[in-house]
Amino acid sequence: MLYHLHQIQRTMLDPYTAFTEAAARAIPGGRPHSLTRCVAASYELLHRIGKQYGKPDFGIRSVRVNDREVIISEQVVLDRSFCKLRRFKRFTDDAATLDRLKGEPVVLVCAPLSGHHATLLRDTVRALLADHKVYITDWVDARLVPPSAGEFTLSDYVRYIQEFIRHIGADTVHVVAVCQSTVPVLAAVSLMASAGEATPRSMTMMGGPIDARKSPTAVNSLAAAKSYAWFEDNVIHTVPSNYAGSGRKVYPGFLQHAGFVAMNPDRHFSSYYNYFLNLVKGDAEDADAHVRFYDEYNAVLDMAAEYYLQTIREVFQEFRLATGTWEIDGVAVCPHDIRSTALMTIEGELDDISGSGQTEAAHALCSGIPTTRKRHYTAPACGHYGIFSGRRWRETIYPSVRDFIRAHA
Repeated sequence: MLYHLHQIQRTMLDPYTAFTEAAARAIPGGRPHSLTRCVAASYELLHRIGKQYGKPDFGIRSVRVNDREVIISEQVVLDRSFCKLRRFKRFTDDAATLDRLKGEPVVLVCAPLSGHHATLLRDTVRALLADHKVYITDWVDARLVPPSAGEFTLSDYVRYIQEFIRHIGADTVHVVAVCQSTVPVLAAVSLMASAGEATPRSMTMMGGPIDARKSPTAVNSLAAAKSYAWFEDNVIHTVPSNYAGSGRKVYPGFLQHAGFVAMNPDRHFSSYYNYFLNLVKGDAEDADAHVRFYDEYNAVLDMAAEYYLQTIREVFQEFRLATGTWEIDGVAVCPHDIRSTALMTIEGELDDISGSGQTEAAHALCSGIPTTRKRHYTAPACGHYGIFSGRRWRETIYPSVRDFIRAHA
């Protein structure tokens, strides 16, 4: 019922947001701090607060490689009901650059399925493309998946990762897992190792809840404070009839977004207020930066109910990976069976989503990996999103990731 009410509200707001957009465009800008500039800025602010945000594009058209501009073409190489394996293919007509591209390591970026689209990792992908062949898991909004496609669970997520690794080539690929994806990625590689399969050359785990008992954050505390039944009764709703996934049970994106904002309401209020002031002042650069961030931040997807509830129970309430009690299809998940895959973990000093030590816990679990093939890095003065996006990622963290991959290529 809540989902239907939300859709009614959105339908009622659409004419309002269309009007505010038209008004912002129609009013002459005028001089900075003029009355007309203030009125236009007010309409623009109201439009951005009220509008719907669709999935953004990656928008990576080219990257600099070896001082040359290399063209990027997106390709979907595997298309599954709940995820597309996307490749960013690089093209150049320069022979020396082409030779370099052919010999560079292959990276699979495992995007989190925790609310935002994979495009949130645009900065991650763009940096990696300068030195690697890059694939990414592009998760599909569950409200767009017909119920006939069946359920999608955390165990299915693990199977998807295994399929993608095998498709790319386990003996050549380096896996970079971000946030929530660190847990199913570690499980996927563990099961492959236990079965005697080839495993990736390296795993880089960034800001994920490998052991959510360590330095619990507000996210961890909420999951621990509420029962499984509470989540099932309060956050799971049915997709309405105007979507392909009509009838599917999901954790709706609009509820997730409300939770994201509620974690730091003052920060978001200040950001929008500063956006208004920048429009009034005519500071286009800062205003555009706000637009780019919130176009991504406000775009959220629905998660399949069974996947979300299994994650809550097994990762944040029962800590099955950390305690060695996780089984998939009756097979135990044993990270200590991993031996040939190098491991790097990365945490942000100021991460308020995955607390200190939660990702580093992977080292103790992966006891079969020699210490010479392990590395941990804590990014100083860095929050959760700064681990994989922004200046600190590009200038400090990425060079460490690149060097680690090269060392184990």
